[in-house]
Amino acid sequence: MKISDLLEQTFFSLLANKARSGLTVLGIVIGIGSVIAMVSIGQGASGTITSSIESLGSNLLMVSPGMQRGVGQQVSAGRGGAQTLTLDDAEAITEQIEGVKTVAPQYSTRLQITAKGTNTNTTVYGVTDTYGEVRNVEIGSGSFITPAHNNAKSKVAVLGPTTAEDLFGEGVDPIGQTVRFSNMDFKVVGVTAAKGGSGMSNADDAIYIPLSTAQQYISGNNRVGMINIQGESQEILEQMEADITALLMTRHKITDEASIDFQIMNQADIVESASSIAGTLTILLASIAGISLLVGGIGIMNMMLTTVTERTREIGLRKAVGAKRGDIAVQFLAEAVTLTFVGGVVGTGAGGLASWAVEKFGNTATEISLASVLLAFGVSAVIGIVFGYYPAARAAKMDPITALRYE
Repeated sequence: MKISDLLEQTFFSLLANKARSGLTVLGIVIGIGSVIAMVSIGQGASGTITSSIESLGSNLLMVSPGMQRGVGQQVSAGRGGAQTLTLDDAEAITEQIEGVKTVAPQYSTRLQITAKGTNTNTTVYGVTDTYGEVRNVEIGSGSFITPAHNNAKSKVAVLGPTTAEDLFGEGVDPIGQTVRFSNMDFKVVGVTAAKGGSGMSNADDAIYIPLSTAQQYISGNNRVGMINIQGESQEILEQMEADITALLMTRHKITDEASIDFQIMNQADIVESASSIAGTLTILLASIAGISLLVGGIGIMNMMLTTVTERTREIGLRKAVGAKRGDIAVQFLAEAVTLTFVGGVVGTGAGGLASWAVEKFGNTATEISLASVLLAFGVSAVIGIVFGYYPAARAAKMDPITALRYE
């Protein structure tokens, strides 16, 4: 059978019952579109999480108070209320650990902030001048916390753009204005550049003040809530982590690793864990959407079986005039594959449109990859062949005499 004849017969056969063919294609469209949309949402979430973690800084180790059972085996016991790290610990890390590029201790707490009749609740960070370099905090206007501010325990503040807008309104320059918290007035000296984020980790919704000021007037002691350490390269972070653990155990007079009163988080490990979780989520979403593809495939098989029954006399006539089993099988298989191919094309467009809508109106990042599109087409082709094979084989095996007598 010529390919042109095969395509022509397939075209007219499918158009003979437009409604049934359209509904069958719709099942594939929904399946393919769902898979592409779900995978794009999962990949978008993975990219967002990874970029959010990487925006914290590069080659970063974060030491915080709390308990851990050993290097890389962190547990949450004691985290939050514990106060086991000091400014002296940060200075010791700077002086004694090889490979350290910059160290930035910090103190943080959530406070109610007021300014000119407005108020907001946000996180106040006590930081040093090195914090901006380590945690990738850039200044949009004004200046950041300086060594002179820390030396003088100055009551100055640098606002995140979201906090500035909440307190002073959109488009208003807050530099030189005053904000009040902890019964003290702080002069605004700078506003950070927009960085993005959400929830408790939103760098745009924050206030930065000198660490010495926070320790003197807010915490009342020399404790710090975290020590951020930037290494010279990614390759030496693991060794740095081991060296810092040994140093702090010595400084805190701890001999048993089970009693360690701090925990170290490696940024690379966090990114890897987050990517793994996001990857699992993507697979789960794609698997759920894949169920609709299976349903669509069953719909194709059902339609083709019905078509074979309806066209029994046609099959008998074709065989009577010399059509071979292979010709009959190829004819019905071509119809099934055509249905899935059309469904794949339309479904890809529908999936892309759904992804765009989610990103546009749901404020959720999505990412359509070429691999997901190729996978969708591959799966649709397989579905057409697998679910179209049985009806095609059944048609090919019909006895021509029996088929011609069929009423």
